[in-house]
Amino acid sequence: MRALVVVGLLAVVALVIVVVAVVRDTQGKGGAAAGCPEGAPLADVALHENKDVKINVYNATDEPGLAKKVADDFRNRKFQVKKEGNAKQQLDGVAVLQYGPKGVGSAHLLRAYFLNNAEPKFDIKRKDDTVDVVLGNNFAQLATTTEVNQSLGDLGAPVAPAGTCPMPVDK
Repeated sequence: MRALVVVGLLAVVALVIVVVAVVRDTQGKGGAAAGCPEGAPLADVALHENKDVKINVYNATDEPGLAKKVADDFRNRKFQVKKEGNAKQQLDGVAVLQYGPKGVGSAHLLRAYFLNNAEPKFDIKRKDDTVDVVLGNNFAQLATTTEVNQSLGDLGAPVAPAGTCPMPVDK
């Protein structure tokens, strides 16, 4: 009987602690655009699931068919591949990720697939939520699921680029 009272008391204490933590939570509006300059573009800093990320894949190498091969690899990982083709210029690096305010969280996720070796190129004027993935001469392969998860941990949370404000988070 005494053990039952102790367990009940512990449950009540735990419930009180949870309620106090939720009520005092100051992170609930961490992504909100409060205090942002009027007219500043809102950056979508949410980390999306693969199935919600739209990409275009472009080959900036000498290797024929690389865009199709990598686009298929992204499709197999449940990304929405909108376009694939050749870039106008060669690229010496691993990759470049081109995106606008609506693609910040998606580009952050994609950086993990390149183990943070892809160069981010943010365009504040871009209006869509698609990320252009431009593959360079130093590209070898996309990271494995385990490597992506580790890389995401190293990268931390997406951050609104300069000149933008974080989009309010829907709850």
